[in-house]
Amino acid sequence: MKNILFNGKKHQTKITDSLSFFTSQNCDENDVWIVNGFASKEAKTLENGDELWCIPKGKMPPQDALESMMSARHTPKVHNALKQAKVAICGLGGLGSHIAIMLARSGLGHLVLIDFDIIEPSNLNRQAYNISDLGKLKTQALRSHIKEINPFITTQIFTTKIEPSNIPTLFEGCEIVCEAFDNPFAKAMLAQNFHTHFPDSTLICASGLAGYGDSNAIQTRKINDRFYICGDLLSAAGYGRGLMSPRVNICAAHQANLVLEILCAQNGL
Repeated sequence: MKNILFNGKKHQTKITDSLSFFTSQNCDENDVWIVNGFASKEAKTLENGDELWCIPKGKMPPQDALESMMSARHTPKVHNALKQAKVAICGLGGLGSHIAIMLARSGLGHLVLIDFDIIEPSNLNRQAYNISDLGKLKTQALRSHIKEINPFITTQIFTTKIEPSNIPTLFEGCEIVCEAFDNPFAKAMLAQNFHTHFPDSTLICASGLAGYGDSNAIQTRKINDRFYICGDLLSAAGYGRGLMSPRVNICAAHQANLVLEILCAQNGL
């Protein structure tokens, strides 16, 4: 007799493999069958403590099932490290909106979203918003998008302009902060003031991501143990060389990927 979990409930069975078990429960073969977080219709030998889910295809799974699937995809230790983390994104434009979405898909447990602006038509060429978002505050629109991706992530929004005076409040408890401003003076202000208040937190900035071409010029550079810059450090937006989605996304991915790398390293992974 095996003691397993099936659809979140304790279950005892004499059946020896997962395929036979799902069949015995009248699970439709078109449904998604999850064994210990992995989608499989193979006959895996059942062991005590195995966790099985049968989820109707195309339907939102319950939180336990989604957590189980994400944990298996990322490996449990990585998933747990990300789930416990708190990361802030400053500026929710081309960089920040995509950083937030990538971290949400990665299972970051707590995201702090900071911006004071609304979504305009000129944003749609590179930012993670839709026509239906026009006129909305970026903080509120992005929180809605993240909820559609993973409703179990905690999102905290600050619809405000970051100033030296509110830095201690906005970033309280954040292990990592991603700078994603399009204003060089705002970038400098944050870089100059952040570690005064949070010497043990990491700041990831961006510089140089305009135009198109030369993807490999965008790199991640370590300035010191708590300060990184992603980008090519050269390509500024200007006449004939605007901000375009591919290079913006490449830089955003560098920042998001570095967040995962740092959090995993902090947890000994």
